[in-house]
Amino acid sequence: MNAMKKGIFFFFLMFSLHLMAQTPMKKVYDETLDPMAQIDEALQKAKSSGKYVVCQLGGNWCSWCLRFAQFVTSDEEIHKVIDDNFVFIHVNYSRRASEQSAQTPAMLKRLGNPVRFGFPVFVVLDTKGKVIHTQDSSFLEEGSGYSKDKVLRFFNAWTPKACEF
Repeated sequence: MNAMKKGIFFFFLMFSLHLMAQTPMKKVYDETLDPMAQIDEALQKAKSSGKYVVCQLGGNWCSWCLRFAQFVTSDEEIHKVIDDNFVFIHVNYSRRASEQSAQTPAMLKRLGNPVRFGFPVFVVLDTKGKVIHTQDSSFLEEGSGYSKDKVLRFFNAWTPKACEF
């Protein structure tokens, strides 16, 4: 019986340590925004600043989406590339019945149905709102996170300067 008590105590101790190690990630998707208006506003900002728009489609329900948001804001080099070249927005994707989800089919059509790649998915728009690239995020992953080299390569390949001809 004593060994059983120790076993139970050890289990709860390990479980508690596991829970404490799990820090909740910051929610980055505003579920109240009209995605079409959000994209239009980002395009206006991009046009006036000579940048492109990157739409990160996903939701606060997606751990990989939140992990990516945390990853790119915590790395100075990546953050600078994004800041210098893009208007970066988090476009909420919701299947729930709501006003926002009523806009979902139009938003998906506008962005070329990117959800076929899973979540998160990134859509790069030029200053006119044309989809110039859709990035499957699985190609940016490494282990249980993201690869700095792969993420930098993605962003650097789609800057306005890199796309000039």
